[in-house]
Amino acid sequence: MFGCQQNLISPDVDTKAILEFLCSEAVKLSNCGTYYARQLFFKTGKIPSRADLHKVLGTENQNLHYQAFYSDTAQQILTSVAESFKSYVGLIKAYRKGTIAKRPKLPNYRQGGLTVATFTGRSVKLKDGMLRFPLGSKVKTWFGLDAFYLPMPSNLDHKAIREYRILPRNGCFYLEFVYKVEVEKPELDSSNALMIDHGMNNWLTCISNVGTSFIVDGLWLKSANQFYNKRVATLMEGKPNGYWTRKLASITEKRNRQMRDAINKAARIVVNHCLENCLGKIVFGWNTGQKDGANMGKKTNQKFVQIPTARLKARIAQLCEQYGIEFIETEESYTSKASFVDRDILPTFGAKPEGWKESGKRVKRGLYRTAQGWLINADCNGAANMARKVAAISGLNLDGVSRGALAAPQRIKL
Repeated sequence: MFGCQQNLISPDVDTKAILEFLCSEAVKLSNCGTYYARQLFFKTGKIPSRADLHKVLGTENQNLHYQAFYSDTAQQILTSVAESFKSYVGLIKAYRKGTIAKRPKLPNYRQGGLTVATFTGRSVKLKDGMLRFPLGSKVKTWFGLDAFYLPMPSNLDHKAIREYRILPRNGCFYLEFVYKVEVEKPELDSSNALMIDHGMNNWLTCISNVGTSFIVDGLWLKSANQFYNKRVATLMEGKPNGYWTRKLASITEKRNRQMRDAINKAARIVVNHCLENCLGKIVFGWNTGQKDGANMGKKTNQKFVQIPTARLKARIAQLCEQYGIEFIETEESYTSKASFVDRDILPTFGAKPEGWKESGKRVKRGLYRTAQGWLINADCNGAANMARKVAAISGLNLDGVSRGALAAPQRIKL
């Protein structure tokens, strides 16, 4: 598997001009490839391969935007175009089979701006602690430049890096390093699992079948998003649609960095807990498309939709692959209502038996009373019920879920 690291670039005036030029040329070359692919699809119903795009825009037509890049870089940009059309065809097939609900749209053109420029590992050389990024023949003719240089981070091995990506974001540039990661195989027990229920105030509520439980606090995340929304509303008050300034870009970039940092920290907390307690599985409750039709009121909707839980789920799954932990995703219908302690039946959404009724009850926010009169954490009850949905097929023994873990989970603040 592959890992990546992003470093913020602090360029001087000349280097920043080069980066802006490259990322704007990447947009134009991408649009050229998209135009050819769309026209071919309209006329023949076929999509071009990446080799077709390289040939048509590179060797045959000598496209100026293609020649602005080193050949490897230009090919990487066109490869991403070919892959987007290939994905479109796959999604159309899935739509016709009924696997996905919404019909996908044909990839369209980028409306100006900047996009990613990718350099392969073999084209970037290391010289005196600096990375040399080659430029295309036309750039050398136009500006007298054949390369530009960026510092090499000391914690990475140059020989292990497969790709370098120049990422433009809100007026900033990042250099992303893609490298191969060796899959670690720690000794884990596949019969032990961590069950996760996600929310807002309690971003992740986790409980295991070895008697542990904890909550990753989500209040700071809500506060950061609320502050960002207030600042944006103040700066855009009375302004037309599409209004944008450096100040808006700056606070947006700051908020995005905070979200990325929170995702990485929360995912690491979860995976480290699994490694420390020899948990071989993670069961994550997730309803596909749950944010699309959210109807919890204007304020709650905004808080719920802006919390990046889907990205956190993807990050946890990525770390699970790295450490050999099995990641199981399951739908979470009726897990909050049913009582784990009383082993209530857990129907799936739309298949609730007639006369079904939960034996316990949520008495107030965060507190659940079972039929036996136990008071337990409501989110821990929901998380434990996640495991019941997959216990039979996953071979999980839930006898180790203790009353103490259900009632008093540890709260961890980011």
